[in-house]
Amino acid sequence: MATAEESLEQIRQVAEQLDFVDLQKASRVIEKEQKRREKEAKKQAQQEMKQVAQKYGLDIEEIVPSGAGKGGGTKGNKVPPKFRHPEDPSKTWTGRGRKPKWVVHWVEELGRDIEELRIPDA
Repeated sequence: MATAEESLEQIRQVAEQLDFVDLQKASRVIEKEQKRREKEAKKQAQQEMKQVAQKYGLDIEEIVPSGAGKGGGTKGNKVPPKFRHPEDPSKTWTGRGRKPKWVVHWVEELGRDIEELRIPDA
């Protein structure tokens, strides 16, 4: 059986002989195989994690909460607003990221305290 390096060299040599359209087809074949193997690897990892959890008398959900590891961070998660415009309740701000113009106006131009805009219990 060929080593990985030998196989890669064979693939490179074949790729050099293909025209553009056939090269695109080959790329799709490789991408499909990558996705199949990734799915297979995830399934294997899940099985192994379940076995480890069972070894310790735990449920996998106790170790890895559902949704964990999907995307990482908080991007996409809704954060409730912490500040509201006093005259236009549709204008809110979570307190994250760049301050909206209405907040900057309130604090810098009107000289008011940002805490006056805080939503109670937020």
